[in-house]
Amino acid sequence: MIDKIIKETHEGLNLNKINDDLYLTNNQIKVLEKYDINYHTSIEQLLYNLEEILNEEDYPDLEEVSDKIAEFNYYHNTKK
Repeated sequence: MIDKIIKETHEGLNLNKINDDLYLTNNQIKVLEKYDINYHTSIEQLLYNLEEILNEEDYPDLEEVSDKIAEFNYYHNTKK
């Protein structure tokens, strides 16, 4: 039982390269697909689309994904 939980958790955390500036975990992809959000776009466009949705509705799981993508964008794509 514990092996199954570990395997599912590990699989959900695998990173998938979407494009040159965007990587998403399997779990993040599932959440985006749950809300029918196109993630095959630029990271800036994805963050904009997420912000538009979250301004209208309260989706805690989607907000968590948005926060993680914004954090990733800051640390990996912002020139410092």
